[in-house]
Order: sequence, then structure tokens, then C-alpha cells
Amino acid sequence: MSEPFLVYGANGYTGRLIAELAVSRGLRPILAGRSEGPVRELADALGLEARVFGLDDPAAVHAGLAGVAAVMHCAGPFLHTHKAVADACIARGVHYLDITGEVEVFEALAQRDAEARASDVLLLPGAGFDVVPSDCLASHLARSLPDACRLTLAFLGLGGISHGTARTVAENLGRGAAVREQGRLKAIPLGSRRRVVDFGPLRCETTAIAWGDLSTAYRSTGIADIEVYMGMPKSQLRGLGLVRALGPILASRPMQALIRGRIDARITGPDAAERSASRAHLWGEVVAADGRSAQARLHTPDGYDLTADAAVTLAARVVAGEGGRGFRTPAQAFGPDFVLELRGVEREDLPVVSPGPGVEPGH
Repeated sequence: MSEPFLVYGANGYTGRLIAELAVSRGLRPILAGRSEGPVRELADALGLEARVFGLDDPAAVHAGLAGVAAVMHCAGPFLHTHKAVADACIARGVHYLDITGEVEVFEALAQRDAEARASDVLLLPGAGFDVVPSDCLASHLARSLPDACRLTLAFLGLGGISHGTARTVAENLGRGAAVREQGRLKAIPLGSRRRVVDFGPLRCETTAIAWGDLSTAYRSTGIADIEVYMGMPKSQLRGLGLVRALGPILASRPMQALIRGRIDARITGPDAAERSASRAHLWGEVVAADGRSAQARLHTPDGYDLTADAAVTLAARVVAGEGGRGFRTPAQAFGPDFVLELRGVEREDLPVVSPGPGVEPGH
């Protein structure tokens, strides 16, 4: 590997997990971020090179990518940070990966496909729990039922939450949920669509959210109608109506500042023991116009451990020249079975369901 990859935001919770796992596998990424003390402290502890630059100076970002084959961007909220990094990557011919789950970021990067191809660059957002397992599950289901016209995904059990994830969730409190209908993204009220999902270990109620697969699964499968659901405790489900009613207040600058302050003071992220005790479960279903359907489940380690595993594995393969060029989802770049290469992941196919007598097409 003649050129390393760079982890930007390495001193954040997930960036640190990625850096530590990379070193344990014999890789030597460059660690970078805007906070000199924490970045250099981590780099010194791991015996790695450190680079310090913010994202508000394009020249500094451009210079910071010198001699780098790929960037693993870990500093969110990515809605605000992805463009500066992607701009520099495309300008320098450096491959771009990130760990976002934000629909708007996938959509924005997808629009840069031709630009990236012209620069011989791969744009691969969603290189973690968002959206490697769900994207691979969606593609696997579409492979099982090629004429599917509707896709539903759901996930449960991400365990604890990191500081960065909490800030991204807080920023999106006032934005509601979304689905994709007839190929178009459509905003819906938070908590307005629910369904009970059997994840295998347990059945629980879930609610539709604005998850990255509304963008990535659409491109991976070509299916025009997509919904993504998240399981949560009943107490949280009951509180969604209040969150919806308070949306404008929660999105206001004073309230956002207050929420960010609380997050900064109280949330770090789950420790190794908490992560090892946590599992995540995904379920998906595709349905054809005549009513035939196929379902499958994925069972994975804790979302943060899976993110580190997926990010390091993908970065190493991209630096080695794999994955293609232009905008690609994880499943487009490495296939529906890529997720099975990750530690502790199991896939469970459920029987294909044929429509019974009297079932009308599309119902």
C-alpha cells in the first residue's frame, strides 16, 4: 500500500475506533482533525502521523490531503462538513468515504457522479452502520426478487449513542420523517407511519424515519417506493407526537444551542463492554406488483463496532484500487454479500411468499 488513507475527525468517538482498529490490522492511516491537542495525542499513542486543519479553509483542506489515496471522513454533522472534504478530494484525485447516514448528503454526493468520474475518484458515503448492512440487505432482496417494486427496511438495537450521533439527531429534530414514493423523496410527519416488525429475537413496533437508504437503496436496487423504519421503546414512540408539535421550537437556534450544550456535557459514547453486549438487527422486505414478496434479516454486532470494521475494510480495499469510480453505494461498489465479510454478521433468508387466491396485483 504505497499511499495511506486519512481519517478526518479521528479524535471523535467513531474516528478513534476506526483508527485503533486500523492499527490493530497493521494499517497506518494518517490521523487528522481541527483540534490539534486531541488529534496529536491520539496519533502519538498509536504511533501515527497527525495533520491538523479545519474545513473552513479550502486551501488548508487541499494541502492536508497531500500524498493521500483516500479519506475516511468522520466529522459530522455531515450535512455541514461533507462538501469541503469532497471538494478537496475531487480536486486532488483522492477517493472520498464517510460514515454519514444523512439522506441529504447521499443525494448531494450522487449529483457529483460525473465530476468524480472525470477526476478518477470514488465517492463512497455511508461506509459504516449507516448504510453498509441495510444497503447490502436491500440489494440482496432485490437480487432475490428482481421485479420488486416496493422495498421496506427496518432496524433495531443500535445500543448506546456517541456525541457526534447525538448532535446529528438533535439537529434533525425539527425536520420530521421521509419516504420515497414513485422515485421521489417525500416528507411525512414524524411518527405518522408505524408497523410491527419481527426482527427474529423479538417483535416490536417501529416508526418511519429519514434514513440514508431512502437515497442509497434507491440507487442500489432501482426500486422506486422505499420506506425505512426504526424500532424504539414505547415511551419514545409515545413522545413522537410531542416532538412533532414542538418541531419549530426544537429547530430554533436558541433551543439547538441548549441541546448541543447538554450533549457536549453529558454524552460521550458506549464503552467496549457496552458495545460487546449490544447487537443490532435488520429486517427487509421486497414486494412485486403481483404480490410476491421476499424477506430477510441481518444480525450484526453493535453499530459502532460494525462501523469501525466496515470503514477500515472498505478504506483498505479502496486504497488497493477496488470499488470503481464516481458515486457508488457500498453494495454497488462491493456487492450485496460484502456485509457478510464483516465480523459477527449473519444473514437469514425467509421464505418467498406467493400471493394467495384473490390477491390483486400491487396489494
